[in-house]
Amino acid sequence: MDYVLIPDGMEETDLGFDEAIYLPQNPSAIYQASSSVMDLLLQIDALDAVKFCSTKEEDYSISEVKEKIKTGMIQYVGKYSAPDYETLLQENCDLAIENTMIYHSPKIREELQELGIPVFVERSSYETEPLGRLEWIKVYGVLLGKEEEANAYFDAQSARIKAVTDCLKQDSEAEKKSVAIFYISSNGYVNVRKTEDYLVKMIEMAGGTYAFASLMQEEDNALSTVNIDFEDFYREAKDADILIYNGTIDNSVRSMQDLLNKNELFQEFQAVKNGEVYGTSLNMFQESSKIAEVTEDFYHVIQKDGANLEYLFHLE
Repeated sequence: MDYVLIPDGMEETDLGFDEAIYLPQNPSAIYQASSSVMDLLLQIDALDAVKFCSTKEEDYSISEVKEKIKTGMIQYVGKYSAPDYETLLQENCDLAIENTMIYHSPKIREELQELGIPVFVERSSYETEPLGRLEWIKVYGVLLGKEEEANAYFDAQSARIKAVTDCLKQDSEAEKKSVAIFYISSNGYVNVRKTEDYLVKMIEMAGGTYAFASLMQEEDNALSTVNIDFEDFYREAKDADILIYNGTIDNSVRSMQDLLNKNELFQEFQAVKNGEVYGTSLNMFQESSKIAEVTEDFYHVIQKDGANLEYLFHLE
């Protein structure tokens, strides 16, 4: 899909792009249907441009967003698959930002555009490199006249990542610890990240190795995760140095006992015996701009340097 940005004061002109979507620069009434983008807009001081959203206040972990929804500065207009078109029209919505979930409801996208609301589908979730995902902040910088802020934020995050990798280069003798990040799905399968996933890359940047690197993954799709049975999980992760339970999806594991309640076989895992089990905080996904901070947490856990953690917590 091609997008054409219409600069302030200019009118839409046919530039020869078939079926291109024309986007207004500096939109002032955005319908934000991609929750992870909220944090990127927050970091470039562009959150005031968002007037509508598809996620309820209680489902956000970002305090600034929760407050804006609570006070009505951002209106919840229904799920992305069933937006309140009447409100969007009456309140002069001038841009809808969707993630790729909209491809499961193509009629919604068509109807928004038929109503004169251009739809921008952000695809940061397809990026396998952590900084590649963060670089989308530059897109919103251009869109909202915040290029300087976006570039500065990206450069600062890149510098922090470089500081981590530089530390690892200086300590080339450091032991590479194996890390497994996962959660147990409602049907009993274990959901693990694919080897090309951005979280796996962050673990590797922090000096770890991925416990499932040798696991055959034949599913050819855009999903960043794959479900495996517990037998395969046990074989690959039993001797892992560190286990990380993905609480952004399933927040039911807050203690070691909670993990054992999922499956008593966890007591045979080396990481459980050594007390090297962690969980992720709920806000790790929504705070999509904090690539460096999450990588630093992985580094602190892998290197056991005793630093305070922000997005990971130790299971007691």
